[in-house]
Amino acid sequence: MAASSLEEEEYLFPNGAHVLPWDRFRRWITCFCVVTFDIEVGQAMEMVYPSHIELTEKEKTNICYLAFPDSNSGCMGDTEFHFRIRCSPQTSLTRSICGKVESAVPLEFRADLAHYYGFVYFRQVKDPSIQRGYFQKSLVLISRLPYLNLFSEVVRTLAPEFFENGLPSLEAACNNIDQWPEPEAGHTLQLPLLGNVLQVRVPSRSDKPGAVSSPDGPMNINLMTPIPSPKVIPTLKEPDTLRFLQPVVAHIHLLWELVICNEPIVVMAPTPNMCSNTVQVLVNLISPLHFCSDYRPFFTIHDSEFKEYTTRTQAPPSVILGVTNPFFAKTLQYWPHVVRIGEMSNLVVSRKSPSIGQASKRNLSSKPGIYTKYKPMLNRDKTILRKLSKGNHPKRPPEVQNAILRRHMIELTQSFMIPLERYVASLMPLQKSISPWKRPPRLKNFDIEEFIETLNDYGPQLTSKHKGNWILLYRKFFKSPNFEGWLYHRQHEIVQKLKLLHLEALGNADVLSWIQGKSEVEVVDLYLQIKEKLAHINSFYPPVSEETKTQLRQHLKTISDTFPSDLKFVLTNS
Repeated sequence: MAASSLEEEEYLFPNGAHVLPWDRFRRWITCFCVVTFDIEVGQAMEMVYPSHIELTEKEKTNICYLAFPDSNSGCMGDTEFHFRIRCSPQTSLTRSICGKVESAVPLEFRADLAHYYGFVYFRQVKDPSIQRGYFQKSLVLISRLPYLNLFSEVVRTLAPEFFENGLPSLEAACNNIDQWPEPEAGHTLQLPLLGNVLQVRVPSRSDKPGAVSSPDGPMNINLMTPIPSPKVIPTLKEPDTLRFLQPVVAHIHLLWELVICNEPIVVMAPTPNMCSNTVQVLVNLISPLHFCSDYRPFFTIHDSEFKEYTTRTQAPPSVILGVTNPFFAKTLQYWPHVVRIGEMSNLVVSRKSPSIGQASKRNLSSKPGIYTKYKPMLNRDKTILRKLSKGNHPKRPPEVQNAILRRHMIELTQSFMIPLERYVASLMPLQKSISPWKRPPRLKNFDIEEFIETLNDYGPQLTSKHKGNWILLYRKFFKSPNFEGWLYHRQHEIVQKLKLLHLEALGNADVLSWIQGKSEVEVVDLYLQIKEKLAHINSFYPPVSEETKTQLRQHLKTISDTFPSDLKFVLTNS
């Protein structure tokens, strides 16, 4: 269907609500960009589709520069990678169209209102008919959703068709996406795309870590027969941890500490694919804890934040940068932690190769490794490293090895977080202190020293075999954005829980008995409070039960029946 016909048509959601053209599309994707090489101006925006989507000039410029590999990479053929950029202030203030269905989705899978994610399919082939002798063009999918695996598959499916057939393929794909159901938590979705079907499961906050898409998931969309076998995408955003960290897997626990404490890290790799995926692996290394600092899977000297991140007048920010340009080997040599993936002969700064963990940034070598003076607070788990050794298990498939590593890292993070979760739960007031006639009680403040005192009895040693200075690691974590972000969201969730318990107590209360002997002002105040709560009741997570909603509506009727007719008319119609 052409774009013009889409503009004249409306759709209905299953609940009967109207949805405007492109609303379904924008729940998943902001737009597609086509970036080409102009011999006079360099990388240039050829097209934004749908054409009504507005990007600022700064956003367009950043997308253009990030849509091509660095010139030194020499990427011939097809190259896939992804990036992350800041939205302009006027864009970031706009609520995401998919935000209203995201309260049940884990933090790391929610739309990012401050950033765009770009998924690039770049093609460079010899073409003597072009003045420079090469065809160079990128198709870029732009979204606020960090669905790495899904959107990489979308551009992988669409880009070859687009390069072959042009705009009609892009229009057809966007028409398919505009039919997709909402990315609803806990649902396995079948998503049609150019004659294919992609199957994904959107995670839910109630999931156990590691939940994947089931081939037996329900069909949420009607498809014309015959139905092609779906391509199952097991996880939305998790790259292959072992594949991209293989050169430094012996230091996986050191990397975990650096990431969980939000240490500044620069990843240097020979290609944007290797670079962007390695950064994504590091960000996911502390899952299910949400990484709360900035990260740039692919960063270039043309980025609008280049000066901000490379100035030497201040300490490096808590950010993970992925770079391929050899210029950064010198520019970022003062950064405390450098992860080099892949042989990079063009990045040699010194003939002498320093030892991993002992590198001087002025003698940075091109060999793969971790260059840092950081001393880990936990000992390495040699058992897991032996399991991952190719020599010990030559016949074990790589996907099994990767699953073993991912499970180990999840368990390590869980062991670290369980004492924190337990302590925060202890700050919650007792349920018996919740009165329907008073405001919900407040959560106690997080006391670091009080938490440290609990570790002897309830520390990570109960669930983890790792030895080391856990207390020092926690103290370092308490200074990080990861702790601030985690605590903020946990406090918000507990406050929501207290409000929910308060609503349930109010629903079960004997309102008629309470209003006996109360002044009219007090009764009106209760009526208005209940009415206000009902107005926002659908924003709660977990959802408020239908029984509680019914009880509160009945309370409104019970109270209004006691009012004089004139007051009743004013309150019930306000």
